[in-house]
Amino acid sequence: MSILKLGYARVSTQDQELARQIDALNSYGVDEIFTEKITGTKANRPELLKLKNKLRAGDVVVIESLSRLGRSTKDLLNLIEEWNMQEIKLISLKENIDTTTPTGKLLITVLSAISQFERDITVQRTNEGLKAARARGRKGGRPKANIKQVEKAIKLYHAQVHSIKEITAITGISQATLYRALKNNG
Repeated sequence: MSILKLGYARVSTQDQELARQIDALNSYGVDEIFTEKITGTKANRPELLKLKNKLRAGDVVVIESLSRLGRSTKDLLNLIEEWNMQEIKLISLKENIDTTTPTGKLLITVLSAISQFERDITVQRTNEGLKAARARGRKGGRPKANIKQVEKAIKLYHAQVHSIKEITAITGISQATLYRALKNNG
């Protein structure tokens, strides 16, 4: 089986054009191009999934820019790591990165360190925020359900007059709270 050079192009909004990316990928000589026009926040990328399913060891993925592949540094690095383990080469034209060269490997290592730093900072800030909130007397988590409303809901349930939906509307508690109370209290 021959090595495939597969291109991937993505735009984040319907107004953006894929033409520039497609031209760059065609100039590089890719065998096939997978294109997506989706918002950058959507995790569902069917064309990327098709590309991933087609890849075999030794294949090459060509992108116009690293920003087109991942929505975040973490996403990008996870994908690159996955492909490295599968012996799939990644080439980014804009950044002139080839993940099989020493320079490309170094850059990925630096990006990994930056991603880990971002995660550590996020955890640190979250913990500091929680600590400050506790110092001000605030508690985390959801407020407890009103016990009287839960008891009323259980009575309504056992009376078998109302549906679950009606009971939750009458009492103002969620279905999950009602089911949990029924499981715990009968």
